[in-house]
Amino acid sequence: MRGVPVFLSIGYSACHWCHVMAHESFDDPVVAAALNDGFVAIKVDREERPDVDAVYMDATQATTGSGGWPMTVFLTADGEPFHCGTYYPRSQLLGLLTAVRQAWVGRRAEVLGSAAHLANALRSSYAAPAVPAAVDPAALERAATSALSDLDPVRGGFGSAPKFPPAMVLEALLRHTRRTGSAAAATAVDLTCTAMARGGLYDQLDGGFARYAVDAAWRVPHFEKMLYDNALLARVYLHWWQVGADPLGLRVVRETLDFLLARMLTAQGCFAAALDADTEGTEGATYLWTPAQLDDVLGAPDGARAAALLGVGTGASVDGASTLTLAEDPQDLDDVQWWAQARARLAKARAARPQPERDDKVVTAWNGLAIAALAEAGLVLGEPRYVAAAASAADFLLAHHLSDAGLRRSSLGGIVGPAWGVAEDYGDLAEGLLTLHQATGDGRWLAAAGGLLDHALAAFSAPDGGFFDTAGGGDLFARPRSVTDNAEPCGQSSLATALVGYGLLAGSTTHLDAGSAALAAGAGLLTRAPRFAGWAWALAEALATGPVQVVISDCGPDAEALWQVATSTYLGGGYLVRGAADAPGVPLLSGRPGVSGASAAYRCRGTVCDLPVTSPAELAAALRG
Repeated sequence: MRGVPVFLSIGYSACHWCHVMAHESFDDPVVAAALNDGFVAIKVDREERPDVDAVYMDATQATTGSGGWPMTVFLTADGEPFHCGTYYPRSQLLGLLTAVRQAWVGRRAEVLGSAAHLANALRSSYAAPAVPAAVDPAALERAATSALSDLDPVRGGFGSAPKFPPAMVLEALLRHTRRTGSAAAATAVDLTCTAMARGGLYDQLDGGFARYAVDAAWRVPHFEKMLYDNALLARVYLHWWQVGADPLGLRVVRETLDFLLARMLTAQGCFAAALDADTEGTEGATYLWTPAQLDDVLGAPDGARAAALLGVGTGASVDGASTLTLAEDPQDLDDVQWWAQARARLAKARAARPQPERDDKVVTAWNGLAIAALAEAGLVLGEPRYVAAAASAADFLLAHHLSDAGLRRSSLGGIVGPAWGVAEDYGDLAEGLLTLHQATGDGRWLAAAGGLLDHALAAFSAPDGGFFDTAGGGDLFARPRSVTDNAEPCGQSSLATALVGYGLLAGSTTHLDAGSAALAAGAGLLTRAPRFAGWAWALAEALATGPVQVVISDCGPDAEALWQVATSTYLGGGYLVRGAADAPGVPLLSGRPGVSGASAAYRCRGTVCDLPVTSPAELAAALRG
């Protein structure tokens, strides 16, 4: 209507530089006047509209060679981008606004032509069908070799700084190790899990992981804590502990999930999206310590002891203060007791400091990942409170985020937002519900997952067997399709994983075939760049072993010993249920009775099952095979 271009800024609440740009530019009267005079200004939360973020991030990367947040994009009235960038200091932004305004007035036909060319290129890219391919054992071996070639052999992780916690790749390597016995893959997981948990990336007082480390040794994090990171990493550490029984893994699982319950739980029983990196405008202020501050809390002798244990005053620092690292856990009983008391005192003192803001937005996909982590940990560790928390979150999402018309992306304070869910919301929530079904034996979770997946098949399917990110008929100039597992599983990978899980748990070859087809549609990226297809790679490793399903037909107290064997064994992406034979709503228990009055365990690989066994030793042997 005004004949002016659109100024689009995309960011998220925990983004440090998004806040910087907001305060120095968007709060500035001169910048505000320039924006209001020459543009229609729009600000988008990428977590509420990941589809908007995906399209314009692809445009930004295509035109600049890089991307990030805050993202700054100039658009035509039809939403087609013609100039893209990221953070601009105030002076540069004012100059850019003037230059764009002049180009719009003086060379509009050229600007519109450039925008149309870029938009058409993106449309063609999204619409281009993948060439489906089978992911066979040879391809998985090549994927492992490729990923391990990027391993930092000293400090763990992949590549150089900054280092992001590679949760999905670690899960794939755990499954690869279980399937092949690869010592190199096992070493990579051990090294990386240990280094991340010992470094400043992990909160040594309160549990939970930060978004990434700015250094190669994991000492100094970028301090925001994201729900998806912690949900994915909790499952990785759970599986790492199952494989090697390292007490560090078990401690990290419990502390991370307890962090979610203590710090991220909303009044609705779901989980908040993030804790900010900044505290009162200073990044990491809540988490940093000096030797003098340790002395203030613990007293001089104990402060010095804590400084030595936690690396305070040595090595990497932020403005003269240190993150807390823990090179090794105390071992002697006196040291263990002292550290427990000191840790509690430090945590209490830190809690009295100003705290980072919390983004209370409830994102469907990320809550699905948290539900899966809590439900599986509750099942494996025998912790009913974790399962109960998972069920509470699932109840809210199904009651409020889901309607007959579909799934909504997010809510805030119990009020559901207008944005429709994207493919990852359906896939990740279905994954959480399937894990709850296994943890509880309640058929309603399986049925709800099936309903979500049927809707997703109808709404998001692509002709090549994969999935678009959005349903058709959206408000974007192109229909995005992400195949890369970056910080979290992409929609295609999450739906493929959930479809395979539902297919096996419900006995539906239709869903199993759909999941396998989606995996095949993403095989190109998996074989070219496995580190950026971690969730798909993990699914492929599971499919290469079946996946394994273990069914405990419960005929009495003797079932507990079988259950303990099953839950203590890492199944490499397998599935586990327990209950009475023919229990309603649990298809895997159908027609699987006990044996001669004794509880029995059934092991299947894919759609092929072994004869049942009744002794824990027999089951343990079968699961090792």
